[in-house]
Amino acid sequence: MLDLAQRPKAELHLHLEGALEPELMFALAKRNDVQLPYADENAIRAAYDFSQLQDFLDLYYAGTSVLQSADDFHALAMHYAERAIADGVTHAECFFDPQAHTDRGIAMDVVFSGLTRAAGEARERGLTLSLILCFLRHLSEDEALRTLDAALPFRDHFIGVGLDSSEVGHPPSKFRRVFEQAGKLGLRRVAHAGEEGPPEYVWQALDELGVERIDHGNRALEDKALVARLRRDRIPLTVCPLSNLRLCVVDSLDAHPLRNMLEAGLTVTVNSDDPAYFGGYVNDNYIAVQDALGLSDRDITTLIEFSMASRFVTDT
Repeated sequence: MLDLAQRPKAELHLHLEGALEPELMFALAKRNDVQLPYADENAIRAAYDFSQLQDFLDLYYAGTSVLQSADDFHALAMHYAERAIADGVTHAECFFDPQAHTDRGIAMDVVFSGLTRAAGEARERGLTLSLILCFLRHLSEDEALRTLDAALPFRDHFIGVGLDSSEVGHPPSKFRRVFEQAGKLGLRRVAHAGEEGPPEYVWQALDELGVERIDHGNRALEDKALVARLRRDRIPLTVCPLSNLRLCVVDSLDAHPLRNMLEAGLTVTVNSDDPAYFGGYVNDNYIAVQDALGLSDRDITTLIEFSMASRFVTDT
């Protein structure tokens, strides 16, 4: 087994709100006088019994209620930064969900102020942390367009846009206009697709949204023509093994498609998604899939190399 902590790597699929550990959640709830529907940290962890993506999202959005000030967002991002640095991550391109905050009255500048302050401090410690603004796909495209417009005063503080939240029933094509606008602004584009949704969602993300990376993409393997397209265009897939296990996307890690993706010649990366909820940060994911799939040290090295090659920001 490689000493993963000593191997510089990038993490490309990480939701900052998904790094809200129960201890931090309770500390912020106390600071902000927020009443949580859990007696203690153990009660929250006991609720991490998900049968599908929506089960997790319900808890995820409830947890965001404790994030109210710039200091709260700073604390959240710094917690992730410290864990990432310990894992040898030198660059992270992190998702955040402004609509989960602005819809409950938190100003956009509060969110950006806390996150960008943390990014500056992380850089001083050897981790570059770039932000990708995600649109919530269970909301309308008009709301996404308003969110993009509201974020433009902070354009220098985020590198791209993404699409997350409930996938089934919310195809990427629903957000064609806002992604077209983002492209005109020079923003990089990614989207969650093919986690629970069909391969058609991956096609739509590529052809209608113009994305440069696919987040998850597990079900792309069901479509041979799609696999050929992903291989030909070297479209990275940001795979999250422990997330897939905890959300029942796979029945067990030894059934995870990551090895098949590698054997198909796809550019696949390993990431932690929402590590506070899914039982592990990025190195935990590497270790888990190496054990479950019998990956060699060379395979792990390839995955790490793919993570660095798939960055949008490369001056790190």
